[in-house]
Amino acid sequence: MTPRSPGAARRSPAITDVAKLAHVSHQTVSRVLNEHPSVTPLTRARVLAAIEQLGYRPNAAARALATGRSRTLGVVTLNTTFFGPVSTLYGIEQAARVAGYFVSVVSLRSIDRDSVRDAVGRLADQHVEGIVVIAPLTSAAEALDDLPTAMPVVVVEGDPHVDLAAVTVDQAAGARAATAYLLSCGHRTVFHIAGPPEWQEAQGRLAGWLLALEEAGAEVTSALSGDWTASSGYQAGRVLARAKEATAIFVANDQMALGVLLALHERNRRVPEDVNVIGFDDIPESAYFTPPLTTVRQDFHRVGRASLRLLLDQIESGARTVDRVVVPSSLVVRRSTGDGPPPGGAPAKS
Repeated sequence: MTPRSPGAARRSPAITDVAKLAHVSHQTVSRVLNEHPSVTPLTRARVLAAIEQLGYRPNAAARALATGRSRTLGVVTLNTTFFGPVSTLYGIEQAARVAGYFVSVVSLRSIDRDSVRDAVGRLADQHVEGIVVIAPLTSAAEALDDLPTAMPVVVVEGDPHVDLAAVTVDQAAGARAATAYLLSCGHRTVFHIAGPPEWQEAQGRLAGWLLALEEAGAEVTSALSGDWTASSGYQAGRVLARAKEATAIFVANDQMALGVLLALHERNRRVPEDVNVIGFDDIPESAYFTPPLTTVRQDFHRVGRASLRLLLDQIESGARTVDRVVVPSSLVVRRSTGDGPPPGGAPAKS
């Protein structure tokens, strides 16, 4: 027998190696991998310990052939670095990993009929078991009509009236709470810098702002609009910084709020002494703005878990559903509204 040279590649552990270490048959190892109920808890624990010790990784292709399941889910999303869609994708990937699924992602320049049809076709070729579509643009409504009826589908942050299973964050309620909070601080009205009108989230936040003003009988001002970026918030902030009556501003996302804070600072409008500012999203950096930003938090991990649950329900039942999950948002109070904790103090309360 020729000895293996020191530099030779080491063979990856096989299912037979796991079986030998666990003192079971390779069929028993296969049953454990496929979550078969006939395996006793003690045997299952012994096999899982052997798998971990050896670093065994199942052959996904062989497993798919044996079980008829790929354990892979598809995600169609907009090709963007904006916090909301990226965080939603991360939440879905985390939830899928916990459930033992792989995720195949297709990023699109635009969510339209042709691009979505092509993306779904590519994912179907990979034998995905279901698809999540992150569809924040209004243009997605028409594209979703073409999804194959046999494929389990969940839509995230899409048109709330789409005839598919859907998960959304309650954008309007979050905006309403933010606006009502500013009014409760004694401001006569609240100005708003909205997101792009073609985004569903921007529409929901605009609607919540309007509803809170109307409920309070406050003056409804004309909303300014940005494109989610700090630079667009800065430009809109320069307009409001010149308006002495603008003592409270609700901004549709935290990045634009960052630009607003700079514009106010340049005009010597102090925050929170002269102007109160609230953002939306609660990005990780918002607690470190100057001053720390009061904002509306979205629970993207909960969005991911809810999306996966709806999708797996369809996969297991073999029937598409139109179930809806609305994830609540929460107000996080910090010093940009004058009553948050001091620097280095206790965490902000939501």
